[in-house]
Amino acid sequence: MTKSTPTLNPAAHASGGLLTEQDLYLFNEGNHYRAYERLGAHLTTTGDERGVCFAVWAPNARDVSVIGSFNRWDPHAHPLRARGGSGIWEGFVPGVEKGSLYKFHIVSHHHGHVVDKADPFGILQEKPPRTASVVWDLDYTWSDQEWMQQREAKNSLHAPMSIYEVHLGSWMRVPEEHNRPLTYREMAPRLADYVQRMQFTHVELLPVMEHPFYGSWGYQTTGYFAPTARYGTPQDFMYLMDYLHQRGIGIILDWVPSHFPSDEHGLAYFDGTHLFEHSDSRQGFHPDWKTLIFNYGRNEVRSFLLSSAMFWLDKYHADGLRVDAVASMLYLDYSRKESQWLPNQYGGRENLEAIDFLRQFNQEVYKEYPGIQTIAEESTAWPMVSRPIYLGGLGFGFKWDMGWMHDTLKYFAQDPIYRKFHHNQLTFRGLYGFTENFVLPLSHDEVVHGKGSLIQKVAGDEWQKFANLRLLFGYMYAQPGKKMLFMGDEFAQVREWAHDLSLEWHLLQFPFHRGLQSWVEQLNRVYRAEPALHELDTDPGGFEWVDCNDSAASTISLLRKSKSAEHSVVVVCNFTPVPRMGYRLGVPGGGFWRELLNSDATEYGGSGLGNLGGVEAEKETAHGRPYSISLTLPPLGAVFLKAD
Repeated sequence: MTKSTPTLNPAAHASGGLLTEQDLYLFNEGNHYRAYERLGAHLTTTGDERGVCFAVWAPNARDVSVIGSFNRWDPHAHPLRARGGSGIWEGFVPGVEKGSLYKFHIVSHHHGHVVDKADPFGILQEKPPRTASVVWDLDYTWSDQEWMQQREAKNSLHAPMSIYEVHLGSWMRVPEEHNRPLTYREMAPRLADYVQRMQFTHVELLPVMEHPFYGSWGYQTTGYFAPTARYGTPQDFMYLMDYLHQRGIGIILDWVPSHFPSDEHGLAYFDGTHLFEHSDSRQGFHPDWKTLIFNYGRNEVRSFLLSSAMFWLDKYHADGLRVDAVASMLYLDYSRKESQWLPNQYGGRENLEAIDFLRQFNQEVYKEYPGIQTIAEESTAWPMVSRPIYLGGLGFGFKWDMGWMHDTLKYFAQDPIYRKFHHNQLTFRGLYGFTENFVLPLSHDEVVHGKGSLIQKVAGDEWQKFANLRLLFGYMYAQPGKKMLFMGDEFAQVREWAHDLSLEWHLLQFPFHRGLQSWVEQLNRVYRAEPALHELDTDPGGFEWVDCNDSAASTISLLRKSKSAEHSVVVVCNFTPVPRMGYRLGVPGGGFWRELLNSDATEYGGSGLGNLGGVEAEKETAHGRPYSISLTLPPLGAVFLKAD
């Protein structure tokens, strides 16, 4: 699959650009989902003339010209022409070549405001802190056809999804070269090898879209169509995506349609007016992040954002988009005091335009790319986030279960002696666990801003901390829902995550860290291999409590079932450092129950207490079941068993 240089047709050349009347109509209507094929900068051939078609939306401009390295940044050299009342300015500049730098020079009708802007549709931006756009192409020959044909099954609600969340700039660095990050091409084999060895199914990348402030981790995006130049070119990023796909690894990209930074070269106050953002700060300014909020009620803004979403699925073969900060989009009063927000037309706090936009986004991307998934980071109890639009839902494929994450981390921070008083934090999820299609996230947000690393959060001395972390992961993989771990969690990084430092890979020389890493690898392996642990992740038919009420001993036991119900897996978790001998547990059938996993095994850094490979079920009633097994529950341990 390659992209060839477009040839300008005579009619388009007469107007100086690629845009047809249909393009203008759809863009102004809010229904142009591929505006990146027309706006921006496109290398073009017309007759014997090679050059670039430039187009930009700036409806309140008096004059627009393109300035760049090809005309000594002269604002008078190459003026663009307005296309009727569309608000779009365009023109063909001959002789401009790939690699040329450019910006749009905009003179506004309003107060003579003059500004030089990077291209909102630019596919490559200069490496920050420089801010110009770069004329480029998206030529690339893909080799991931096998993955693309089978990815719908790999991304299905019934498939195992174990996601490894990665910040490209700090996963691994090159200390001998001034601590520089890996390039996209250097990252590809290293990340693929590691993810494959650890048995994760997917990688989720913190935003790769261009961003001026590195400390925003990509969440303050200026280049909605440009992978950051910090690690290479668009083709280099395609190589990374292609390489992971060829190794059977899915890729989810973080995407941020909720807000954008106020940097002068970006989208803010674009044509001397509040074009992309609301003009009223009660709607257009985000108090937490000091950023600007998109005006979802403006048709052209919707075309821009929907085109951005399609772009990453189309040109970069992304397997999913995780939408950041959805709650901040849904509520007009998000993080605001009473006098700081404007109600909707009905007097409510719901952002009706944002709701419409999210539904349109989900409807269109699933229609165009049925094999992908969209995931909402939505931190409130907004109903039906991951339910179909025709039922009144927002139409996402999955939603992050933030409630589970908060409850679980609070519980694990408790000294085990007090855990019996907080047992409901383990079991409360049972009340809502199937109201959405959930991903269980232990994300980057939990290991930054002074929150400490996961190993610092859990209670106990060193041995207990590692046992608790193994137990936390075991409990997580036992729960219904897809799994997500942030990089470094899998081997118990000690210090808090820092975006400008490598992970603490040297810790793997120590047995406890190496043991935890082996445990996560085995959890992933068993989760993928056992249908009972993933097939019905979003279906109440796949889950049953065996005993959720043993708060006195701080234990829980549950049953996971597959579609056929023949491959049940029983999981028992002991949340105290006290071993439980002869712990009787009701099971659905007789025979030998083999120990699939035991977090206390010595290979993971545990004490080695267990059930010698498994136990025989007895015809003795327990927990309302005709058969039962007598188990040894290891201290701070999780045990997975399956009937042979």
